Amino acid sequence: MSGPTGAQFEITYGRARAVVTEVGAGLRTYEVAGVDYVQSYPDDTYPPMGAGAVLVPWPNRVRGGQWPFEGGTQQLELTEPERHNASHGLVRKHSWQVINHTGSLISLGIDVPAQHGWPVPLRVTISYALDADGLTVTHGVANVGDRPVPFGVGMHPYPRAGNSALDDCTLHLAATTSLPLSPETMTPDGPQTPLAGTDLDFTKPKALRGVSLDHAFGGCEPGADGLVRHRLTGPDGGVEVWADPDFRWVQVYTPNDFLGRGRAVAIEPMTCPPDALNSGIDLITLAPGEAWSARWGLLPK
Repeated sequence: MSGPTGAQFEITYGRARAVVTEVGAGLRTYEVAGVDYVQSYPDDTYPPMGAGAVLVPWPNRVRGGQWPFEGGTQQLELTEPERHNASHGLVRKHSWQVINHTGSLISLGIDVPAQHGWPVPLRVTISYALDADGLTVTHGVANVGDRPVPFGVGMHPYPRAGNSALDDCTLHLAATTSLPLSPETMTPDGPQTPLAGTDLDFTKPKALRGVSLDHAFGGCEPGADGLVRHRLTGPDGGVEVWADPDFRWVQVYTPNDFLGRGRAVAIEPMTCPPDALNSGIDLITLAPGEAWSARWGLLPK
């Protein structure tokens, strides 16, 4: 292993290319004809601001790192100590094992053992595949323990509308609600609220110039084809973040600078909202021996 993300695995299809990391199984690069459609980062650095990270067995944050299980309280490591949270799951800093690697596909897996704060072991897999429909990412989770367990899944890509500057782009979300978050903890401090008529309504394309976001959006409705679709569009092209209906949530974050390139946007598909291990909202529960899978993807437009 060399560098903080370990080995780098490349897949290609025609003029498309993606690079996936050994540590965290994250998406480091996705480009078509030399144009980036995610914010990439050097292979000798740790992923900045969670770029491309896989978030399992919960996305986003767990308030205080505590959550209830079988009448007791589990205490996770506080990986975001400044906000007193457990953040973004358990697999980002561990090496994954390659299951299959062909020219246009790579599948990796990792075992999540029972541990302090997480009582039931899981088998987690992810596949990245390139084809004529862009990049498809398939997540799998299996309960290999002897008790039912709830969980959630998310991903942390920073899509790019080709070479367009973010302030020249519009954002279109399939979301119909937002979940208010405390600015101190970035965990929920109120119920879901409808977006219609508010400044956070992106159900029609809306310009991002001057807009600062770090918000959890819910009620992501699939279209007639059964897929949830979010779109980032600019003068130099666009990119669609599509997902299976399991991904009813999306976190949208606009940092002011990404590696000196100016403003960027994370569009993070999630199966559940922040602090879902406490609220129970849209958690998936697997019985012993049960497995789950769902997909999302990136499609240059």
